[in-house]
Amino acid sequence: MTYLILGLILWTAAHLFKRLAPELRERMGTAGKGLAAVGVLAGLGLMVVGYRQAEFVNVWFPPAWTVHVNNLMMLGAVFLYGMSATKGRLRGAMRHPQLTAVKVWAVAHLLVNGDLASLVLFGGLLGWAVLEVVIINRAEDWNRPKPGEAKRDILLVIITLVLFFVMTFVHNWLGVWPFPG
Repeated sequence: MTYLILGLILWTAAHLFKRLAPELRERMGTAGKGLAAVGVLAGLGLMVVGYRQAEFVNVWFPPAWTVHVNNLMMLGAVFLYGMSATKGRLRGAMRHPQLTAVKVWAVAHLLVNGDLASLVLFGGLLGWAVLEVVIINRAEDWNRPKPGEAKRDILLVIITLVLFFVMTFVHNWLGVWPFPG
């Protein structure tokens, strides 16, 4: 659990570096970007290792129906994440689509995982995403981009479905079948 917690701290610190120490980050130039990237990757690695090594401590038993809610939320999370890159009508519909996607992803996984390591991991990333949105909103004004072509949104839906099924395959490959039998 120690690696998991250290990974969350490093992930959060690396992501907040630009916001909490903007002058230092700017003075560092490209090296600052590299440091943040190394921090994010190291934090991610520590979270993966820490989560896999964590002792299973059950906190609650998720009801079976939460799997269905999780899958719908995950489909939505993939779509939201993709909204950040769309050039379609949905561009600008939401200020923080990637961070919103992380929040939806975290809540979805909290619904279906009742062990302590999952609560720390997904709850920690949910807390980070909420904190990130608050800090960004306080620091910057937002100019909503103009919407693009609707056909780009259709492409977003297709990509969302393909990525959702790829993620399902990866979960299966890792030994977790995300659909009820």
